[in-house]
Amino acid sequence: MTSKAVKLDDAIYSRLKVLAEARRRSPHWLMKEAISQFLEREEEAEHIRQETMKRWTRFEGSGETVDHEAVEAWLKTWGTDEEGKWPVPTA
Repeated sequence: MTSKAVKLDDAIYSRLKVLAEARRRSPHWLMKEAISQFLEREEEAEHIRQETMKRWTRFEGSGETVDHEAVEAWLKTWGTDEEGKWPVPTA
């Protein structure tokens, strides 16, 4: 494992120490946990953004859309015995 330094101002480090004591963890553990959670959240957000851009590019090329009312009607059938097939896109 490679060790890297994080520079924190005194106020933030004091807050971190107080929370670490309350949680019975080290400030280092809290920093690692916070960074890990941040990365997971931001990586997922980036994945969603990239997927959205792919869909937008596909839409720009095809012009296909699905009518809002058709999607709404389809969603109302979810989980019922009358669950329908997804609406067909139109150009």
